[in-house]
Amino acid sequence: MNYTGMAITVQVTDDGIAELCFDLQEDSVNKLNALTLNELKEATAAIAADESIKGVIVTSGKPVFIVGADITEFSSLFGGSEDELAEKILRINTEVFNAFEDLPVPTVAAINGIALGGGFEMALVCDYRVMSETAKVGLPETKLGIIPGYGGTTRLPRLVGADNAIEWIASGKEQKPQAALKCGAVDAVVAPELLRDAAIALVRQCIDGKLDYQARRREKQGPLQLNRIEATMVFETSKAFVAGKAGPHYPAPVTAIKVMEKAAGMGRDDALREEARGIAKMAVTPVARHLVGLFLGDQVLMHKAKSLAKKGGKVERAAVLGAGIMGGGIAYQSAFKGTPIIMKDIAQAGIDLGLSEASKLLAKLVDRGRMSPPEMAGVLAKIQPSLGYDGFDSVDVVVEAVVENPKVKHAVLAETEKQIRDDAVLASNTSTISITHLAEPLERPENFCGMHFFNPVHRMPLVEVIRGEKTGDEAIARTVAYALAMGKKPVVVNDCPGFLVNRILMPYFGAFMGLVKRGVDFTAIDKAMERFGFPMGPAYLSDVVGIDTGVHAGKVMAAGFPDRMQHDFKTSHDVMFENDRFGQKNGRGYYAYEKDKKGRPKKVVDEAVAALLAPVVDGQESLGTEDIVDSMMIPMCLEAARCLEDGIAASATDVDLALIYGIGFPPFRGGALHYVDDYGIAKFVARADELAETAGPLRAMYQPTEKLREVAAAGNAFFG
Repeated sequence: MNYTGMAITVQVTDDGIAELCFDLQEDSVNKLNALTLNELKEATAAIAADESIKGVIVTSGKPVFIVGADITEFSSLFGGSEDELAEKILRINTEVFNAFEDLPVPTVAAINGIALGGGFEMALVCDYRVMSETAKVGLPETKLGIIPGYGGTTRLPRLVGADNAIEWIASGKEQKPQAALKCGAVDAVVAPELLRDAAIALVRQCIDGKLDYQARRREKQGPLQLNRIEATMVFETSKAFVAGKAGPHYPAPVTAIKVMEKAAGMGRDDALREEARGIAKMAVTPVARHLVGLFLGDQVLMHKAKSLAKKGGKVERAAVLGAGIMGGGIAYQSAFKGTPIIMKDIAQAGIDLGLSEASKLLAKLVDRGRMSPPEMAGVLAKIQPSLGYDGFDSVDVVVEAVVENPKVKHAVLAETEKQIRDDAVLASNTSTISITHLAEPLERPENFCGMHFFNPVHRMPLVEVIRGEKTGDEAIARTVAYALAMGKKPVVVNDCPGFLVNRILMPYFGAFMGLVKRGVDFTAIDKAMERFGFPMGPAYLSDVVGIDTGVHAGKVMAAGFPDRMQHDFKTSHDVMFENDRFGQKNGRGYYAYEKDKKGRPKKVVDEAVAALLAPVVDGQESLGTEDIVDSMMIPMCLEAARCLEDGIAASATDVDLALIYGIGFPPFRGGALHYVDDYGIAKFVARADELAETAGPLRAMYQPTEKLREVAAAGNAFFG
């Protein structure tokens, strides 16, 4: 028999071995979409009906095996009630995957590339798995707020043991070939060119009776081989550890463990029923909805970026002006991702600092076994230190990262423009200063834009690419291309003070200082916002960013938006600044900082801070967590809405992704505008009006725009 579909083909060799090949037409990757699942069902039935077939190998016609389920179909797949979803998932497992697993012949998966989620679960359905040396496998579902649903929690622990399965599923990490082989997730690892032959050889061993595939199948389909004491130790310990690591806002990893625990003593069919209930329970949560939405939003964002990048061309060589924390970080990231870069500074001490920071970051990778010493040397060789402009006539992009002072930047940019090609792009890593203003002394403003990185550069994924009034499309396209080459998430925004993220962030800090003025304990504010989901509260974040940096940014933003960002009272930030308490950089800010065992700064309460703040505190208020959160979040969300209204960002998705990638906005909440939708826009507007009445000098920060009031009145939302 032969089977030919749009996603799957089956061809049978003369010696009775069927090759079931996944090759989804008109797509670059294989996905387990509705079409593919239906064809897999049909192909399996055809194989089962052909008594001449003695074995099956599962292959891919693409560079990847199967990337997983088609997430764009999640809305239809996850529609309906929890019970309906559970039945739907169970039906797919029974009619598709179990049917394949129950074929009366041995089956071998040939994993040639990425096999994630449902893709790896398809491989687990097979009796044996052969993996290419270049492939990766894994079950990343918990990163989307759900759990594996096509047999991952059932088959994996029976193959690799409960402890290994828990680690794989709870972490959601991709696994390399040797790790997969070591724990028994795959049976062999071979060179890519040998993969198909190895799979055929393995299935022939089964046909010849040299391997007992039926015994292997029975083991996979039976209960976990754990006694009660062993099961208790494994699952209870894991639940406690994973719960502590995932935190209260991400229930999927613990749910996956609970499913595995409950199904440990069950056979396949009953275990899959528990799995279906587990994924259904998770799929209907707001966390899953937001994480899946972010994934889809990211796909749209990156598609837009890649389309733009094609117009900008490849950046073969770059330069950065300034070898400080940001400049050195930019140089490191560029070189690490493969783009050679000149790192210029006016002083040798700056050059030494920049190279030292790059060396430290690379040395950590070597220590962790993620890079060899020769590879480290190769990266460092891509950073060319310079005290002059030698080589600048050969670069495609120059990123200015000098001190945040318009006069200094004007002088540096004008001087640099004379040293580069007429078609080279000049970009400023400013965090607040208008790009249109910075372009004023330039002869070619069409080749100038903003390229705002976030600190630390090597960790923070976001880059804001800012269009000034005279910025040309080619400059934007090339800058986006360079950001992608550096492994970043570029979001194109229009010019204004603070651009997108810092503009939205400033009212958040304003709200914080307003609460401190009213006598709310700043440590209580930090705790409330950390419980909300931020990686750190506003006081701690201010210390990490640098109080001096925050004060400077505040002045720029106050000049740009005086109605709501200019404060007529002395703030807690002002007090910190006046007392040389700049945060982590000098060991004291809102908190004091000590070194932990690994030499990293550790915050501790500083009793002196209360006395310092006393002159700027009016009264002594004690607010509950909900009131603190509302007081902090409403100004931030209102500014996010204003940025969208003002056309600073192209879409609500861009706003939310920028906040998640730039400041660590809690991903499980979907972003600021998703948060407003979940709150209910009408309710949000009413609460904003309520808080405005008690906000005193900060009243303007809490006042909704007229457009937002119209959206609320119409019952609309930012996201459909």
